Amino acid sequence: MALSRKEWNNIIILASVLMIAILTLVSEKTSKTPSDVPPLFDQQSPLAQLQMNELWLNKGSQWQCHEKILNCQIWAKAWSEIRVSPVPEQQTLPKHNDINQPIKLTILIANNDQPQTWIWYQKQGLLLSPSSNLYLIPPSLRESLTPITVITTQSSSETDQYTNGQ
Repeated sequence: MALSRKEWNNIIILASVLMIAILTLVSEKTSKTPSDVPPLFDQQSPLAQLQMNELWLNKGSQWQCHEKILNCQIWAKAWSEIRVSPVPEQQTLPKHNDINQPIKLTILIANNDQPQTWIWYQKQGLLLSPSSNLYLIPPSLRESLTPITVITTQSSSETDQYTNGQ
């Protein structure tokens, strides 16, 4: 026996509601930082400076950033409150290619005159410490770690400005 138009509509409505419920549940579970992920910086050793290529941020009375950075306070908050979890030793570093170039970070912690060089694998959300320990950044925190910058291009005699999330 074939289904009537009303029965098909009910099936479609039920499937749609079920799909929305599943997607909402998945979104709620993945958007939150796990509670067992420790912070990289704490009250005794807060982030004082960070340099990523030519971009930088510095903690004075308030956060100051390179002039090209549009979201200075958000970017500074993301890095100063970053949480990471250790990666098991079996994990290997990603292969270098044009898409996955590691980013060198120079980090200075307050009350410490010696800067540390970390390597950030942005696409995978991995940080490699100076002592070669690998740390995973939760997916919910990764997006805000990339500054929004102004890119200036010269076309004829005028300057156009664009924003870039990379």
